[in-house]
Amino acid sequence: MEGPGPLQVRAGERPGFRFKGVAGGHVDVRPQDEGPAGLDKPEGPVSAAVIAVGFGACALGTLTILVEASTTVADWLQFSDSVGPLSGKAIMSVLGWSVAWAILHVGLRGKRHGMGPALTIALVLLGFGVLGTFPTFFHLFSGD
Repeated sequence: MEGPGPLQVRAGERPGFRFKGVAGGHVDVRPQDEGPAGLDKPEGPVSAAVIAVGFGACALGTLTILVEASTTVADWLQFSDSVGPLSGKAIMSVLGWSVAWAILHVGLRGKRHGMGPALTIALVLLGFGVLGTFPTFFHLFSGD
């Protein structure tokens, strides 16, 4: 009986491409660069995205507090008269998230490590961001 075809996998094998080689043999072209702890790919780009999400949330919370604390900041962030400073808070938070993601992606590209530290950082930043958007908290900083 002949072995599996080009896209078939035997039981217990990792999926990948196998091409029929010379004299009926197979040439294995599957990636063989498994890292420590069985990681197939670097987790740096994923960590960068997760931390950037936390940074974007924290930026929104911080801008919310600053808008309540300063009319100058509120006026500066009022990109649309019909929306008010919310337009600036949203746009600047997304801009901060994008820049943080790009910088972190370049810095963490190719790095192999667990997601634990990235998730911890992201959750702390997310917690600060959510806290900053609660009226009972941001009214503590209002000038009224």
